[in-house]
Amino acid sequence: MKSFSFSSAFIIAEAGVNHNGSLELAFKLVDAAIEVGANAIKFQTFKTEKILSKNVDKATYQKESTEENETQFEMIKKLELSYSDFKKIKRYCEEKGIIFLSTPDEEESLDFLCDTIEVPYIKVGSGEVTNYPFLKYIASKNKPVILSTGMSTIGEVEKAVNTMYSVNESLEIALLHCTTNYPTPYEEVNLRAMLTLKEAFKLPVGYSDHTLGIEVPVAAVALGANIIEKHLTLDKKLPGPDHKASMEPREFKRMVEAIRNIEKAMGDGIKRPNNSEKEIEKVVRRRLAATRHMEAGEVVKEKDIAIKRVSEGLLPEFFEVILGKKLRKEIEEGNGFTWNHFMEE
Repeated sequence: MKSFSFSSAFIIAEAGVNHNGSLELAFKLVDAAIEVGANAIKFQTFKTEKILSKNVDKATYQKESTEENETQFEMIKKLELSYSDFKKIKRYCEEKGIIFLSTPDEEESLDFLCDTIEVPYIKVGSGEVTNYPFLKYIASKNKPVILSTGMSTIGEVEKAVNTMYSVNESLEIALLHCTTNYPTPYEEVNLRAMLTLKEAFKLPVGYSDHTLGIEVPVAAVALGANIIEKHLTLDKKLPGPDHKASMEPREFKRMVEAIRNIEKAMGDGIKRPNNSEKEIEKVVRRRLAATRHMEAGEVVKEKDIAIKRVSEGLLPEFFEVILGKKLRKEIEEGNGFTWNHFMEE
């Protein structure tokens, strides 16, 4: 069974329904996810009739990016791929070397993803946080769960986690902070809530991003996100509910590169000079130098010491140590005092 012990942030390219119901476009999204450097690509697997009533209204963002007179049911139905399609996509991902994931929106699709094509993780959408019967069934599959927590209070997240633990107390769970708004304004991100989740539940945490830029996911990684999820599209102008709030490949690649650079920059937290600094330190740090030529046997007085950059010499912290000491060997003006100037050979 897979775990959440990632050596670096696990980046999920959220293809979602941006394939627009086309298997060919789904394959192109897989190729794009590989090109941008994502660890996994995620779709959504569902049977429309099982998740939507035919008269349910669209969300505001959906109304702005889809046909005006179309119901949510009609819109979603056009975005549904068959199980046969997902078998092909999973096989294509395996051939290309990227992890295939998909969010199940009901029990039948969960069975298909876990039992038939065997996804390594179960990604649970924010809309299921209070769907306790479904969460129990998810927990029974004994696969690591990545739970998005958009629209949720801390209490609702706690109940969702405890519901899954009630079925499987050893279940591995990661929590993604998320704002369910497409696109998300920066002032609605509340990224510190990710840290609240980490502190409250002592579980791996991450961030599912719906902002338009790359700044917030990069910041999330700097704050300790183990998982980053971001929508990917081939073209923001394509018809469909999610393209407008998704990233095109070039920008997604910039995000991945920025995340990897931040991970390098975070280091191990130990404050010490690195190797390049040690070389620079030799010519940058000031040291104790002689203000005049001094012969062996002379006693070093305050006026004999300058603090300046020299090739070698004692650091200023030893100023009072050498003050009043007798030289054992001569020193030229401008050269640094070393211990050899004061020690018997």
